[in-house]
Amino acid sequence: MNARTEPAEAEAEPETPARPPLIREFLLVAGLFLVYKLGRQLATGHTGDAFHNARRVWHLERAVHLPHENAVQSALLHGDTLARVANTYYATVHFPATLAFLVWLYVRRPAHYVWARRVLAAVTTAALVLPFTFPLAPPRMLAGTGLVDTAQLYGPSVYGPPSSDHLSNQFAAMPSLHFGWALMVAVGLIAATRSHWRWLWLLHPLITLLVIVGTANHYWLDSIVATAMLAVALALIRRPRRTAGTAGLGVGRPVTREPVLVGAGR
Repeated sequence: MNARTEPAEAEAEPETPARPPLIREFLLVAGLFLVYKLGRQLATGHTGDAFHNARRVWHLERAVHLPHENAVQSALLHGDTLARVANTYYATVHFPATLAFLVWLYVRRPAHYVWARRVLAAVTTAALVLPFTFPLAPPRMLAGTGLVDTAQLYGPSVYGPPSSDHLSNQFAAMPSLHFGWALMVAVGLIAATRSHWRWLWLLHPLITLLVIVGTANHYWLDSIVATAMLAVALALIRRPRRTAGTAGLGVGRPVTREPVLVGAGR
């Protein structure tokens, strides 16, 4: 019998995810950042409640034996340089790192981009509710803790006096979106890539945590609440499955199949 060739049974190939329209995504992401800034502004005021809640958080952390924020700050205050580096990290890394993360996913991993954008939007929206219900002064403002405002002492500082600061709400310490976004950047990059080194992205939220605590801008509890919010969002918003693209083969790259010889050798 003559040999004949037949294609192997078709296998399901990963389809290239449709990349969302660029203009629409630009407007959505810009809107997310705008809501983040304006939403915190709407929650200004409630100074008395903010300081009352700050004392409650401080005493709760001591009651459950969380480490003292002073230990982290003491490490920063061994020299002016380390304190300035921490202040600079706090002031300059938060937004650019998150934006770079979203841009990279949009270009290289469209499906993961949509997932990450939805998670960030959900966490940010939920986080904007807390300042209305639980205003919180940061530890740098709380007397009797032994903490200092490193940004005011060594610079650079992103905040002015609370009474005249019209660009941010300094009584919205909980949750820490600095930490929540940094953790999502790490989670998103770990989920979207396959490199053995991808777990090093966890250094970003770890450094962010030490910075926000060491500069006395946040309590440990602010980061714990942000982590819980992120965990809920990740549980509710399904992550896309890995495809050939996330395995290093290129998104949507066709898989080569050899023809099968049927009847050969009979």
